[in-house]
Amino acid sequence: MPKTKTAPQNTAVAYLRVSTEEQAESGAGIAAQRAAIEAEAARRGWVIVGWHTDAGASGKSMTKRPALADALEAVEGGEAATLVVAKLDRLSRSLVDFAALMERARGNGWNLVALDLGIDLSTPAGEFLASVMASAAQWERRIIGQRTREGLAAKKAAGVRLGRPASLPTEVRSRIVKAHREGANYSAIARSLNADRVPTAQGGKQWYPATVKAVVNSQEAESVGQ
Repeated sequence: MPKTKTAPQNTAVAYLRVSTEEQAESGAGIAAQRAAIEAEAARRGWVIVGWHTDAGASGKSMTKRPALADALEAVEGGEAATLVVAKLDRLSRSLVDFAALMERARGNGWNLVALDLGIDLSTPAGEFLASVMASAAQWERRIIGQRTREGLAAKKAAGVRLGRPASLPTEVRSRIVKAHREGANYSAIARSLNADRVPTAQGGKQWYPATVKAVVNSQEAESVGQ
């Protein structure tokens, strides 16, 4: 998102987060995070222009966190120059997600600071640490990908059928294939199924030519594999 204005370098937005379990501890987690950020802001002369808190939110993913979305909108919209967190895991417990956020900060021209690990993209040391973490995240992505491929290959070798299981009743699949073999096109088959109110594989009410084609292709692939 392009910046609409440039924020003064001494401005920052603070992001705080506690999980459901941490929230049960009388809010002590939030208070401790805020105290750490306020102390650093006083030391560095920052003006905190916004406090954004996700309470009862997991750190496993950076999605479905409205306060984080607001904090990112603030730095990317030019309302503040820095996004600061007391601890790295307040942003994310995923190294891959955090590396992506660092690249986003670099690309969009705002600073990212995590107080517990000394990450600060505005300093050479912080930049170096961020680069190391990005390299580690890339390695992690490759390892996960390799393990996934190896796991799928092992299942395939063992005869395990991959992909989503067929959820259409046998009689519906047979009807579609039979009509196709008798010369009906995909549109005509879809109209016939809709007229008879036959549910789709996911329980939907509307068949489309592309849906019918997918069923036919699936059945043909099964026949080849047998």
